[in-house]
Amino acid sequence: MTSSSDNGAAAAPRRILVVDDSSLVRLYYLAALEKAGFAVEQAINGLEAMEKCLAQRFDLVIVDVNMPRMDGLSFLRALRGSAAETASVPALMISTEAGQQDRDEARAAGANFYLVKPVSEADLLRHVALLAGAP
Repeated sequence: MTSSSDNGAAAAPRRILVVDDSSLVRLYYLAALEKAGFAVEQAINGLEAMEKCLAQRFDLVIVDVNMPRMDGLSFLRALRGSAAETASVPALMISTEAGQQDRDEARAAGANFYLVKPVSEADLLRHVALLAGAP
């Protein structure tokens, strides 16, 4: 006997948006996240990321700081100031900027957590699972 609330039904994978202007970084995150069972979208800057966030729901955004057109801090401020659905999306900021001021600025802009590049696959997946849940 099967019902629509059957625990065996497969849940949709957690959706992650990776925002980084480096194609190599995006591909690294994409490979690790997809292998772990996440559904991944990409954006090359904060402007493109904002458009995607307004058009569809994500369980987490992973954001770089330094990008053209709209940097990661500006993107997070815009995301947090927009509609309720996007304002509450968890954000993991990953950057080469390692100073305490950089971490403080990221948190003030709306980052839930801040990592410094390079990030190992294990660290990436641990923080993604913490913020977005398991795939």
